[in-house]
Amino acid sequence: MTHDLLTPSEMARADAAAVALGHSVVDLMEAAGAAVADAIRRRFPPCRVLVLCGPGNNGGDGYVAARRLAQIGWPVAVAASAPPRGDAIQAAARWHGPNLPFTPGEAARADLVVDALFGAGLTRDVSPEMSAVLAAAKRIVAIDVPSGLDGATGDPRGVVAQAALTVTFFRRKPAHLLLPGRTLCGELVLADIGLPDEVLQTIQPRSWQNGPALWRVPRPDAASHKYTRGHVTILGGASMTGAARLAAAAARRVGAGMLTIASPPEAADIYRTGEPGLLVDERDIATLLTDPRRTVWVCGPGLGIDAAKAALPTLLAAGRQIVVDADAITGPPNALLGATVMTPHLGEFTRVFGPPGPDRVAAVRAAAARTNAVVLLKGADTIIAAPDGRVTINANAPPWLATAGAGDVLAGLIAGLLAQGMPPWDAACAAAWLHGAAATALGPGLIAEDLPAAVATCLRGMSPPWSGAPQS
Repeated sequence: MTHDLLTPSEMARADAAAVALGHSVVDLMEAAGAAVADAIRRRFPPCRVLVLCGPGNNGGDGYVAARRLAQIGWPVAVAASAPPRGDAIQAAARWHGPNLPFTPGEAARADLVVDALFGAGLTRDVSPEMSAVLAAAKRIVAIDVPSGLDGATGDPRGVVAQAALTVTFFRRKPAHLLLPGRTLCGELVLADIGLPDEVLQTIQPRSWQNGPALWRVPRPDAASHKYTRGHVTILGGASMTGAARLAAAAARRVGAGMLTIASPPEAADIYRTGEPGLLVDERDIATLLTDPRRTVWVCGPGLGIDAAKAALPTLLAAGRQIVVDADAITGPPNALLGATVMTPHLGEFTRVFGPPGPDRVAAVRAAAARTNAVVLLKGADTIIAAPDGRVTINANAPPWLATAGAGDVLAGLIAGLLAQGMPPWDAACAAAWLHGAAATALGPGLIAEDLPAAVATCLRGMSPPWSGAPQS
């Protein structure tokens, strides 16, 4: 299950568990260095290589990579920032090639620099002296993460040099998916170095890269009808009517059996000019809630803050499943208790929970626990947390998804999946992934109106459905 994400501390526990099972650190270091050399050989022509080695195990991987490249005839030298220690001493002792000063000048003379200074667990800023050496490099291959990148948060510690390629081992770290870490890593290679999967039993990861292996898309069976596929009700605004219509199209395309827009009377005719299959109802929320088949509601898109504040408490008190988006994400956190899924962007998240700080995964996880709702923090590296602590990072969203109305489509996708019986965390994860996949398929020039039909195309390509979501 290579979609598992391990923080640096969890990766250290995996290494320790592997040693307890009889795998030596020296053997793992040899495998890691060999994987780095192989990744370089496959992507670059032979050239002058300088391997920058730190004192720890990351540096030990570097010494092995240098030796392996030299063995196949590449011109390689090593520049050590400090003498090796621990298990890295043995790896350094097997290096018999040139040792150069650790200076910007030497880095500039090389065609390719291998960054083996620090791994993902660095807890301090990179010194200006080390940053200067890395900044002088023409091209960098990083081992584990570019030096200075916090492996848990993707946040730079000091100045982090851009890597062309990053080689990591066993499992990805959150920093490989979270921005700006994902960009700073360049191309990412995940290498198998012989750690057994059974070490994960001692860690029990709670974070994953989002993807179809984590959830099952609902599929109707022969006995299905429109009510078994769920009835979604979206609160429509009086002026920004497009937002609710986009959410409605998405919910229908992803499989909801029925869709009603609850419209204020003055806007009902506008909504009725939409697609023929879209139901419009002018009755008040309390009356609509008397129908138990209206199991899923969407509150917020285009509704207006005042209207959302007035409507949301009634929905929360009714105990239905509610996707809370946009204008409804206001007030203190306890005002959102009873929500099923919340989909804030960074500004909305900050408005309710305060600034997330550098560790956004921890902040979203805490917000989900505090509100007992799934919280989806929207962005190019969307973070989705369940109240029980499970987290996914969604990394398939292309930049052209940054267009008005895309968030309304996402809210509708979540509601449509919930209506078909998908658990809330699964529905949020699946919707985020489908959202990104549809945008990628459409490419540059997409507008939000394009997305619902593209989602349907993605769904048609997902048969048979995947399953295997981590359980709470």
